[in-house]
Amino acid sequence: MSDKGERIVNNETAAAAGLQAPTMRKPRKRLWNNIWRYRALYFMLLPGTLYYLIYVYAPMYGSVIAFKEYNIVKGIFGSPWADPWYKYFKAFWDSPYALQTLRNTLLISLYKLVWGMPPGIILAILLNEVRHKFFKRFVQTVSYLPHFLSMVIIYGLVIALLSQTDGLVNQWVKAWTGQPIPFLTSTDWFRTILISTGIWQHVGWSAIIYLAAIAGIDPSLYEAARSDGAGRLRMIWHITLPGIRPVILLLLVLRIGHVLDAGFEQIYIMYNVHVYPVADIIDTWVFRVGLLEMNFALATAVGLFKSVIGIVLIIGANRLAKRWEGSIW
Repeated sequence: MSDKGERIVNNETAAAAGLQAPTMRKPRKRLWNNIWRYRALYFMLLPGTLYYLIYVYAPMYGSVIAFKEYNIVKGIFGSPWADPWYKYFKAFWDSPYALQTLRNTLLISLYKLVWGMPPGIILAILLNEVRHKFFKRFVQTVSYLPHFLSMVIIYGLVIALLSQTDGLVNQWVKAWTGQPIPFLTSTDWFRTILISTGIWQHVGWSAIIYLAAIAGIDPSLYEAARSDGAGRLRMIWHITLPGIRPVILLLLVLRIGHVLDAGFEQIYIMYNVHVYPVADIIDTWVFRVGLLEMNFALATAVGLFKSVIGIVLIIGANRLAKRWEGSIW
């Protein structure tokens, strides 16, 4: 009898005797055995897991404030339920600023998505084509440094350049036309300045991500294309861009999931009352109305609304990205 036949007979005999076969381990026991085997890796994973459990998942219980007449003295448990339960969601939509803030949020996010992704891809491709290592590293360093700057510092640079009274750019404009341009208080210029400063700050970081993806492309593909007489532009179009397509789609899916997060810190620091019609987004409105006026229930309701929309968008974008091998899960 073969070894396979002997194992089958032994298993059947053990089952008939009411015993568990040696090869039929319980899933739970196998799980704990694997955990014990890789205990060092799980131990290193523990701090990050505890961080998310304590500071991310545990506070999610506070979302019930959106459905309560929250009183800071009574607390979450002591505060009564709102009647009707959608009271604060309706209060937001009945606000005269609801559509304006939602429109501004979507437009600014869309502009950042459309104009913010291509510069990083283009810079990464250009740096990949540079053969002079010193120049390549110099450009990488200069383009990456703004990523470490605080938005307050960046706004200080913007004021130094675009201030209507003594900004460097306005000094030139005044010398040419005799009339300065109110860049920071103009509804025509604010979004352009907002998107431009965001691109300048993050283009270096994006380029590093795409450069890492380019480094993972098989060099033999370039050698085969070069031997067939393909030029640099043709190799970029047929090898480099398809090679980094999964990374592009992955970052696109992640950005779509945050489409209602138009950048609170940047806008809150840079905007003013003159540009509210084009700059006031959901987050800044919630900060003013919900937090400064101590209306925590309204702020939580709008935040919950944003989270639900974000989940729907990221799931939908991920399903579409699966067709091009760029999904997250």
